[in-house]
Amino acid sequence: MVAEMRIIRWMCGFPRLDRIRNEVIMSLVEVAPIEEKMRESRLRWFGHVKRRSVVAPVRRCEMIVPPSGKRGRGRPKKSLKEVVREDLRVAGLTEDMAQDRRL
Repeated sequence: MVAEMRIIRWMCGFPRLDRIRNEVIMSLVEVAPIEEKMRESRLRWFGHVKRRSVVAPVRRCEMIVPPSGKRGRGRPKKSLKEVVREDLRVAGLTEDMAQDRRL
């Protein structure tokens, strides 16, 4: 979000030294936050994949087990499944709703 605000400030010509609040700039620009747009596109893709047949190559990739072995240091990366599950929770949706295109 910091990078997003920096770009929006640059586009509008408001440097940080002007001390204009982020909320004021966002209301002037009327742009949706990039986080929401990314969530929206991920859920759109998720619905598209879930509506495919089980034998489609995209759906077969869901069943692939990643190779086990030595991992790097630090926190493990989130899997796509975990990210989509969090997006569904935030949006108040369930996986079954992907089959219904009217929602």
